[in-house]
Amino acid sequence: MTTAEFGSFTLVLLLILAAAHLFGYIFQRLRQPRVVGEIVAGILIGPSVLGHFAPRFSASVFGGSGSSSSFHVVLFFLYNLGLLLLMFHSGAETRNLFGRGDRKETSWLAGVGTGLPFILGLMAAPWLPLDWLMGPAHQHSSLVLVIGIAIAVTSIPVISRIFYDLRILHTRFARLVLGVAVLEDIVLWAVLGIATALAKSGVIPRREIVNHVAATIAFFVVGLVLMPRLLRRINTARWNIIFTASPAGYLVVVLFLYSAVASAFDVSLVFAAFLAGFAISADQLLPADSLASLGRVSFAVFIPIYFAIVGYRLDLGKTFSLSMLALFVIGGCVVKLIAAGMGARLARFRGLDAINLAVALNARGGPGIVLASVAYDAGIINGAFFTTLVLMAIITSQAAGAWLEYVLRKGWPLLSGHPEEVALAPETISPKQLAA
Repeated sequence: MTTAEFGSFTLVLLLILAAAHLFGYIFQRLRQPRVVGEIVAGILIGPSVLGHFAPRFSASVFGGSGSSSSFHVVLFFLYNLGLLLLMFHSGAETRNLFGRGDRKETSWLAGVGTGLPFILGLMAAPWLPLDWLMGPAHQHSSLVLVIGIAIAVTSIPVISRIFYDLRILHTRFARLVLGVAVLEDIVLWAVLGIATALAKSGVIPRREIVNHVAATIAFFVVGLVLMPRLLRRINTARWNIIFTASPAGYLVVVLFLYSAVASAFDVSLVFAAFLAGFAISADQLLPADSLASLGRVSFAVFIPIYFAIVGYRLDLGKTFSLSMLALFVIGGCVVKLIAAGMGARLARFRGLDAINLAVALNARGGPGIVLASVAYDAGIINGAFFTTLVLMAIITSQAAGAWLEYVLRKGWPLLSGHPEEVALAPETISPKQLAA
């Protein structure tokens, strides 16, 4: 990349980052998830809006010599780095979860609320027009797995951000939802890793497909069970200068280590980043502010760029199908809400408690978008289904945030019988919120 090309690229980054933060702030002020605003920013500066109404200006700013140009290579690198950091922080959200008093309820919510939608998604596949959704990989099994994940998945980053904005992260309600989301993601990302490996069945022998699947499962077991223990020992070693000199830098080293090993075994890097965060979350020796420091940079620069590019890649004029969106939003939400509600009932939650848990678990947010991005890049799904999954993640996240805020504003408890579950205390609400 020449100096002139780099200068042009900084203009692109300026537009992407500024638009992402601007619309993220606007949506946050409208009591909507910030991530939705970042995606909308990408839609507005992308081919759906700017490219449609000002094609010459859009081409002059975002155009390049082709997908292989250094311009697009660097942008794609930032996109993937933001994705890895997002999933790393998602895995790190496992801290202080799964307390003894919550394990039974979390198990019911995760087992029924996630397992049932996933199984129903697989069972519904024969009645779905799969050719309507199929990507260039033409892999039937991978597509069916992606459909099951799309119906079952719950967001960790988006729902935790909603809890943070509503000031309810300290509540048992938040712990239950995040605990379920963590269990879901650990299992569903493993399934997604298998799906991406199977997507190569059209170009490599079956034996190699089996090897890819086996490598994914082995990576999952090692990354989940063995690596957290190994990292704790490495962190206490005297020769580990990086851990002492720069804990935040050490986190990035661990992330890249997981990613490099995953790449060597052809395992999904997204899955590797999540397991890296999961391993870090179990390390009590790691300074608490190191993850926060990395998070401030990630959520200020790289993750907004990732979500803005997700929106930029949507071309609603060419790859949008209203019937496909209606089918999956209505069908997926109905199945997820009923299953999560059943799980809540089996965990002995009743009435509004069960409704609140079901609505919160229906928010697909970041993982839903990541699922769409990974499946689209692997050729498992086509452009129209990619757009549908992203819009589905946006709609369900908005619905969850709006419902929980409505419950709190009404003064209803999120979970009855728990004093900390009631609506926000007056001193925690700004005068503008009280006047709204």
